[in-house]
Amino acid sequence: MNQESTYLPTIGLEIHAELKTETKMFCRSKNDPDETRPNVNICPVCMAHPGTLPVLNSEAIRHVLKVGHAIGATLADYTEWDRKNYFYPDLPKGYQLSQFEFPLVQGGKLNGIAITRIHLEEDTARSIHDDATGATLIDYNRAGVPLMELVTEPDIHSATEAGAFARELQLLLRTLGVSEANMEKGEMRVEANISLGRDGKLGTKVEIKNLNSFKAMERAVAYEIERQAKVLDKGGVILQETLGWDDAKQKTFTQRSKEGSADYRYFPDPDIPKLVISQIEGLKPEVILAGMPTLPWQKRDAYLSLGLRKDDAELYVRDNRFGSFFDAVASSLKNEVERVRIASNYIGTDLVKIIRDIEDRDSVIIDKIDIAAESFAELVDMIVTNTLSSRGAKDVLGILSESGGKPSQIAKEKGLLKESGTETLGPIVAKVIADNPAAADSFKAGKKESLQYLIGQGMKASRGSGDPAVFKDLFEKALA
Repeated sequence: MNQESTYLPTIGLEIHAELKTETKMFCRSKNDPDETRPNVNICPVCMAHPGTLPVLNSEAIRHVLKVGHAIGATLADYTEWDRKNYFYPDLPKGYQLSQFEFPLVQGGKLNGIAITRIHLEEDTARSIHDDATGATLIDYNRAGVPLMELVTEPDIHSATEAGAFARELQLLLRTLGVSEANMEKGEMRVEANISLGRDGKLGTKVEIKNLNSFKAMERAVAYEIERQAKVLDKGGVILQETLGWDDAKQKTFTQRSKEGSADYRYFPDPDIPKLVISQIEGLKPEVILAGMPTLPWQKRDAYLSLGLRKDDAELYVRDNRFGSFFDAVASSLKNEVERVRIASNYIGTDLVKIIRDIEDRDSVIIDKIDIAAESFAELVDMIVTNTLSSRGAKDVLGILSESGGKPSQIAKEKGLLKESGTETLGPIVAKVIADNPAAADSFKAGKKESLQYLIGQGMKASRGSGDPAVFKDLFEKALA
């Protein structure tokens, strides 16, 4: 934005997430996002054959109510479904079954952002464009899949804030087990409404549709803020329209003028019965709350209360592999704070590097840390009791990750147990001084940094088994 611009970006998000259920929203066809064969998970109901009637999927309703409970929202007791009318090849009925007047969830907050509503609807089919022939093919496997739509209040004011909200929502959906929310598979799709205002007034809103990654969403929102500011700075007018995002060109492009709700001619669907939530045993609040897991922000607070680094806490919340492993190690350490913090430091730094290096080298995703929590806890105990140096601990951890075993046995076999006796370290000190006369003379001349270099050479020569404090004392005496 121009430095002279004083516009306030106002952003609201509309996020669709396909729900993880066995069957579709209104029929018994399979809900399988991994199906590669086109048009196999279909039936007369989701293909809108004459005379068919929809039947509600209670599991999808339960999923949305779970999300509502998690964000502290107001949950509907009465709800009904509406027909959202528009004509497009990916919509077999010629209308979409959705909720307009009576959404399942209203209000609540997530990541500090107020939520307007969350409602249920059915997904459309998938359009596949063949550039070679110019044809468009339709795969109806997705038609009728339960789709949750979440709408935020316009409380977001930057691309970074929008990205943080969407990531937290994805994490919540996965934690609750209601959706995998993989953006690359289209299981979570984001639309951003953006306007630039001034002097407390909102500007004209434009919508960017079908953003398929968090980075694409952040880039698109940032670009659109910049574009609108330039238009307004030149005295131009922002048109209310729907935009797409060209990731190759890194710019938005016009798709169509923006519709309003009146364009869809909503009216209640006569074939789906009205729903009173309190009359359905499996949807009552006490039943749903009884099955709720620990929520992401609750986990985050619990980790931070142990004194863990913020980045480590975030890792354990977002990556279940490391989170589950840390929890098991902490339990093995009886949640003793000092040991737990040391364990976290080695998991969040050294173990993460080992796992990521393996994944980069072998092109595999490791879905479970294959080290016994008890073995890792033993490693931590050896560090705390000064049996193993930091360098030695890293070497033992590397071996543990490759072939398992007991840390004490590995350290003994590899000669990594910490040595503190002068009879063992004295000869090493003498050799290091002989091999590094310049560093020795520099230390004698008063350059303290040279001592650290000599200690480092001693640790290297002892393969990490030497006690740095003993090395320091021996070098100082030898060079006095």
